[in-house]
Amino acid sequence: MSRKNIVFVGMPASGKSTVGVIVAKVMGMNFIDSDIVIQQRENAKLNELIEEHGIDDFLKREEQALLSINVDNTVIATGGSAIYSDAGMKHLSNNATIIYLKVSLDNLKDRLTDLKARGVVIRPGESIEQMYATRSVLYEKYADIIVEEKGTSIEDTVCLVMEQLRN
Repeated sequence: MSRKNIVFVGMPASGKSTVGVIVAKVMGMNFIDSDIVIQQRENAKLNELIEEHGIDDFLKREEQALLSINVDNTVIATGGSAIYSDAGMKHLSNNATIIYLKVSLDNLKDRLTDLKARGVVIRPGESIEQMYATRSVLYEKYADIIVEEKGTSIEDTVCLVMEQLRN
């Protein structure tokens, strides 16, 4: 594979970090979670940043964090809202294969229990259905590979990812 990094994008709770860590171990790569990069840079939890500064400010901070990631041989799990940053996604895609972990809307609703505590970027009055519709288009726009999680276990998803990477 000519690209050096692997970047996971997808809805909150789609398994980007969990799958990413395992893929990194299997492939002997490093691992970064962009949400943790934000928390370390800002010295605050995601939900605190959103509550204190608002969504637009949070998205600017997230973009700055994405642009600060300059690595090789690394699996990067992005936050679900990373795709709102065209500059951030273009920066990451320069040296990576972008993998979209696609979950169904019903699956997402089952997995996402506490949006506020997770620090999910969702505008006031925006429904999960609206967020899903808006983000799905963006995830597909940036994805080199789409892995559909149809009731698959984490192990199954890792196998699907590895299979796609080999092809």
